Amino acid sequence: MTSAKSKLSCGCPVAAFQKMISGKYKLRIVWDLKDGALRYGEIRSGLLRGSDGSAEITPRVLSRELKALTRTGLIDRKDFGIVPPKVEYRLTAKGQSFVPVIDAIRKWGTRHLRETGEA
Repeated sequence: MTSAKSKLSCGCPVAAFQKMISGKYKLRIVWDLKDGALRYGEIRSGLLRGSDGSAEITPRVLSRELKALTRTGLIDRKDFGIVPPKVEYRLTAKGQSFVPVIDAIRKWGTRHLRETGEA
């Protein structure tokens, strides 16, 4: 019997990548962090500004996405341990290496999705 970790390392890298970035906001969060650290509220505001008519991103969903990105090693969470609480999120080296991939997706979307009216 194989463990989940060994299945991931031996399995399809495309499937493993898809699982890592699945979620409604993960790509957008990484993209928004490309220029430096942001606090929770700044991340949330950025997602709301770019959303397609979505009036609300629930704190639970955003927290879940941030925790998942932290677990996969794409972002780092820094808690300053002060009152009121101050927490910042920033890309790790692994997360920084992912930015060109998202940029390629963005460029592809700009080029091809406007042609079909999907953008």
